[in-house]
Amino acid sequence: MLRYLWIAVAVLGLDQWSKAEAVRYLSPGPVHVTGFLNLALVYNRGAAFGFLSNASGWQNAFFIAVAVAIIAGIVAFLVRRGPRDRLMVVALMLVLGGAAGNLADRMRLGEVVDFIDFHIGSWHWYTFNLADSAITVGAVLLAIDAWISRRAPASDKR
Repeated sequence: MLRYLWIAVAVLGLDQWSKAEAVRYLSPGPVHVTGFLNLALVYNRGAAFGFLSNASGWQNAFFIAVAVAIIAGIVAFLVRRGPRDRLMVVALMLVLGGAAGNLADRMRLGEVVDFIDFHIGSWHWYTFNLADSAITVGAVLLAIDAWISRRAPASDKR
């Protein structure tokens, strides 16, 4: 597990650096990068897709507890299982780094910094960040790993 930890550390570092740069440079308003991408500073008190963003404030403690539980669960799982399944370990390290990045924001700011805004015409996807991207890629890789493992003959299963 330790030889893959650099992935989580890199995700955490890049996420925190990119958010600091977004706060530094995007405060006045959105920057149009392409016809489908803006960089726009948004502070999200909720979770994915703005879930619970309008709650009265209790949600920050809730999301901190959820992130801590996820991080502890991933670490415990990897310590018990070991690095037998490379794809799964990489996927979990991406999720771990992303969860740690958003947890750092919640603990430091009480909200998460988002700044990547994809859109098609006037329809905008929810604004997100590198931590969210790492979590999403990690989840997709976990699904692929589960699909591959399920399809493998019993003698090939890890």
